[in-house]
Amino acid sequence: MKEIDLIICVKTALLMDEADTRLHEAAIAVDGSVIVDVGKKDELLLNYTASKTIDAASSLAMPGLVNTHTHAAMTCFRGIADDLALMDWLNNYIFPAEAKNVNPHLAYSGSLLACAEMIKSGTTTFCDMYIFEDETARAAKETGMRCLLGEVLFDFPSPCCKTPEEGLACTRMLADKWRDDPLVNIIVEPHSLYTCSDYVLREAKAIADEYGLMIGIHLLENKAERAELTEKLGRSPVSFLQETGWLGKNLLAFHCVCLSPEEINLFARHGCKVSHNPASNMKLANGIAPVPEMLKAGVTVGLGTDGCASNNTLDMIREMNTAAKLHKVARLDPTLMDARTVLRMATIEGAKALGMERLTGSLEVGKKADIIILDLDKPHLTPVYNEYSHLAYAAGGADVDTVIIDGKVVMENRRLLTIDESAVMENVREIACGIRKSLNL
Repeated sequence: MKEIDLIICVKTALLMDEADTRLHEAAIAVDGSVIVDVGKKDELLLNYTASKTIDAASSLAMPGLVNTHTHAAMTCFRGIADDLALMDWLNNYIFPAEAKNVNPHLAYSGSLLACAEMIKSGTTTFCDMYIFEDETARAAKETGMRCLLGEVLFDFPSPCCKTPEEGLACTRMLADKWRDDPLVNIIVEPHSLYTCSDYVLREAKAIADEYGLMIGIHLLENKAERAELTEKLGRSPVSFLQETGWLGKNLLAFHCVCLSPEEINLFARHGCKVSHNPASNMKLANGIAPVPEMLKAGVTVGLGTDGCASNNTLDMIREMNTAAKLHKVARLDPTLMDARTVLRMATIEGAKALGMERLTGSLEVGKKADIIILDLDKPHLTPVYNEYSHLAYAAGGADVDTVIIDGKVVMENRRLLTIDESAVMENVREIACGIRKSLNL
């Protein structure tokens, strides 16, 4: 028998591979950071012995969830400015609050809290855009989360970078510092077409090309943005991106609420990726992204929560529920966005959107062991006829019992093992006191 590090035994395993394999009485073998075998429990146990075995006989194992759009440190601003229109929310509340309060300590502490929340609701990989992102990288590394992150780039000063040149230099620093790290990956992230000049966009694209990185941007979040940009650019925003060489397999566009049919086809033709953020788009009344049309056209679409100031949660299971129901009621078609589709968007399709499908997103031999275990022995999950249905319509983040990332158990029996959860929450409470004073709340 081969000695390995970890064996996980479960009632059911959803592999989320190309065949959507579902195994009953299953086991997963992990050695180091890698999955070395997946199969029937009785057969697998004949071939391996492990230093640790997780026997979860009434549970479900699946790939860790992939959150394709977050602003992690904004946990510190959760609930600070609700029920407002996007530009009012950004310009009159969020940007001023950030200018007065965001510093490395807030970025680190808020990111630790975000990582705790994400792990406890089953997310193992997240894509982040914010300020002082080196602190978010440090927090992710400490908690043991896989991430793809970048410093937000603006034309105007941020608390971290006073000029566009400083922002671009910060991006290069992150790319150099975290090169080849097993968990932290870097993406180039200009905030949007309405906050970035041609110069910033051009230089950001050059850095992405030079380092071979993904490039992420908020795009067409509502109709007002589309109208403003079309007037400013003299053509549609997607036509502008096409003419400037932005459309390609390394582009990840957040929101895309107002993509036209022609623009969807352009995205499909160029291999562009989309992050769908239904709860945030609903809360800010931005509209409903044409995701069914994107999927039909062959666009890779992942699922994301957006930040805690506009969602206000990082629970990806809850986001799946929202995505599945929103499109049905919008089109009066109950067949749209079925449970399997949204689960794939939250796992393997999300990994594809981040360019990380070779690492994570499915339970397959050779991939990283990013695995979550959900306890099915609960009233609201009984009986089980279809696991996909339960995950999309019945489960919640609190049903996640154990989380393994890169082969390391980071949560077991709902207890975080890499950080002190209580201390993290207390730090953010102290930060919130300062935020209240600065804004006279």
